[in-house]
Amino acid sequence: MWRKTFKKAAYIGIVAVPFLILFFHPKNYRAAGLLDAVAGPVDAWQGPVFELKKLFYYRETYDEYVYFKRQNEVLKARLTALREDEEARKRYDKIRDFRNSQSYGSIVADVIGRDPSDWNASLIIDRGRAEGLKVGQPVVNPLGVVGRVFETGEHTAKVVLLSDPTFAVAAVDQRSRENGLLTGTLEGNLRFEYLTDKADVKVGDVLVTSGLSTAFPEGILIGRITNVSASANVHSVDCLVTPAVDLSQLEEVIIIKKT
Repeated sequence: MWRKTFKKAAYIGIVAVPFLILFFHPKNYRAAGLLDAVAGPVDAWQGPVFELKKLFYYRETYDEYVYFKRQNEVLKARLTALREDEEARKRYDKIRDFRNSQSYGSIVADVIGRDPSDWNASLIIDRGRAEGLKVGQPVVNPLGVVGRVFETGEHTAKVVLLSDPTFAVAAVDQRSRENGLLTGTLEGNLRFEYLTDKADVKVGDVLVTSGLSTAFPEGILIGRITNVSASANVHSVDCLVTPAVDLSQLEEVIIIKKT
């Protein structure tokens, strides 16, 4: 009798268990307490096994970590190089467009050095006499005036920047057409001078190279007036000017061959 009852129970279990697995929603298992009843023993058994597996596979996992870390560093370096190439391409596109828009001949040069004792007053470029550079030639970039060739070597040259106190160029207020002389200052700004006390100049006015300049072509952007004040000479005014070009971030320049 007992055997028959056991067999019937076994047959019912064989049929019922797959039915429960196939047709009952998992939430019903949890409601019935089946999952909780099974999870405890399984967790108790898997915990030590998992810790042992970590010990056995530690060296393999660590080697993979080191490998992928190195690959990540390589990919980061490649990404940085690609970004630099893209930025350089954008700059050269602007230089090409600028040169195509001008009627004078020019040479493109890379900035290869600066004088640490006079960082914002001069720079060294990778073009010289062999490439046709001469002392006094104007130096610009697509944003405006940069400076002037000061010394030339065979394949290098020194450029004095417009912020240097020794630099000077004839300039004109683009709005009012007031003419004056623009010079560098020790502070790195520019000064627009030799204006009468009745000169029509205002903060925000744009200055460009004047047709009176013997070195620079007319109409190249120099900067914007940021301050207007009375000069020590009571019959004139002085203007402080911020350069259009960020002289601390120059990487390429354009040397004008003809004016």
